[in-house]
Amino acid sequence: MEVDKIRESIVLAATELFRKYGYHKTSVNEIAKRAKIAKATIYKYFDSKEILLHFILMKYISTSVDEMIRNSDGENNTEAYLSKLIFKTCRLTYTICNEFIGWDFIRESANSQGFLKLLSDDLEKLLIRSFRETNIMKNDERYADSLRFLIKASKSIVFSYAFTSVSDADVRKNFVSFQKEILPYLIKAALK
Repeated sequence: MEVDKIRESIVLAATELFRKYGYHKTSVNEIAKRAKIAKATIYKYFDSKEILLHFILMKYISTSVDEMIRNSDGENNTEAYLSKLIFKTCRLTYTICNEFIGWDFIRESANSQGFLKLLSDDLEKLLIRSFRETNIMKNDERYADSLRFLIKASKSIVFSYAFTSVSDADVRKNFVSFQKEILPYLIKAALK
């Protein structure tokens, strides 16, 4: 197999298994079996299962954020624009936790907080860079600090939901509460 095809088969196999069983319940052996390669081959491309997950999630997030921004382009009201994008980003975060990582790993693993912190920091950098390239934000330094505040506050609240919610229903309820009761005030504070 070519290098790119091997890497792609690893990513595809891991993505399918993470989405089906969650990160914690997926073994490197299962990924290798699904990709039809030796387990050692995975470690030639990715130093650990965690790094493989991070790669998959950043690719997924990057594609999703680009799509959100493309679909939101043309919005002239900065407040409405940011509200939509931040909420869509929060829903994206929920999807990642629910479909790729798994709530069991998030709530029960000692490694999950460090992993989520790294993922959260990378997501923040991606969002700031992506938002600043939009028509509303382009070359407007007035929004740089406000944007950082808005993203940091939103992600802190959203990630805290993942750690404190007892069930998926609680998480969904908290997201609705965030959208209706907290996000509008965060945006107003950020744009002042």
